[in-house]
Amino acid sequence: MRIVIAPQSLKGSLTAAQAGRAIAQGARAVYPQAEIAIVPVADGGEGTVQALVDATGGKIVQHSVTGPLGEPVTAFYGILGDGRTAAIEMAACAGLPLVPPERRDPRITTTYGVGELILAALEQGSRHFIIGIGGSATNDGGAGMAQALGASLTNSQGLPVARGGAALGTLHHISTDSMDARLQGCTFEIACDVNNPLTGPTGASAVYGPQKGATPAMVTELDNALAHYAAVIERDLGLSVRDIPGAGAAGGLGAALLAFLHATLRPGAQIVLEAVKLEEHLRLADLVITAEGQLDSQTAYGKSVGAVAALAKRYALPVLALAGSLGDDYQTVYHLGIDAIATLPSKPMTLNYAMEHAAQLTADATERALRLIQTGNKLNSPS
Repeated sequence: MRIVIAPQSLKGSLTAAQAGRAIAQGARAVYPQAEIAIVPVADGGEGTVQALVDATGGKIVQHSVTGPLGEPVTAFYGILGDGRTAAIEMAACAGLPLVPPERRDPRITTTYGVGELILAALEQGSRHFIIGIGGSATNDGGAGMAQALGASLTNSQGLPVARGGAALGTLHHISTDSMDARLQGCTFEIACDVNNPLTGPTGASAVYGPQKGATPAMVTELDNALAHYAAVIERDLGLSVRDIPGAGAAGGLGAALLAFLHATLRPGAQIVLEAVKLEEHLRLADLVITAEGQLDSQTAYGKSVGAVAALAKRYALPVLALAGSLGDDYQTVYHLGIDAIATLPSKPMTLNYAMEHAAQLTADATERALRLIQTGNKLNSPS
């Protein structure tokens, strides 16, 4: 019996690697001789850096950078096991939780720290970057990131434009001549699971601005500023980013990654599964076990559990999914290639209790599910 365990993190309780070890404990209780491979996965959002580091034997690096409000924050990035790939979650330095609700104003928040993290990883020797861009507090079109990397964004007086989305309305000229030369030898894969363009009714400002503190008047101001920014990018850099799907991700950071770093925007789960080489593990597997906090109708939209199941089906492998809870229309996950579901709670319990005892609940749920599978195999065996 060869079992591949590829869980997502159980947010607030277990990292993907911790969940994997708990699942392995339950699996060994039923199949003590099984060959088990633990491959932590993620979908490009929170927990992606940790999953990639754990899966590849890399390391987490702490680094002080400029936060979304211009104040220092301690952020982090990952160096993967190959020594040349860096993993970054933009939310670590420009995420919404870093801005208190009473101070949320996307006219002034900046992605400058994202550029500083990229530079820090460059210094460590990284030349390939995986960047997750969910959960931002910003609406500056990634201009702050570009400035941190050395790009010149100036107003009509030739002075650097101020940080924040509103200041883009004063942008007059962009030059990339002074950007760090090492960037030319780098590749950037961006974990992006939204298709919003940069501007317009489905753009960065209109769709995501309100949750970042924007009033209707601010949304209009920010959208106009991003439209102007896109026009200057097209004139000075020769790239039309305004209507590219995903350009509006993370307050327009997607547009800057395309324009300044020639990045590739891809579904986060696909990037992660390739980086951890999950397919290589599946080729010799007999069973795949995955997990996430909740299975529901949204699982089909970019979540790693669905991506794991789809990849497993290429090899006709049975897939067991563990979940802390089941949401609306969770049955839709069966169409993704998941064959069976087991929930973690074994009795009525509070959420706090479940989170505090998540490891044991995961191990126990795995054991219960595999004993059922084992019983089914016996029933199907010839007498």
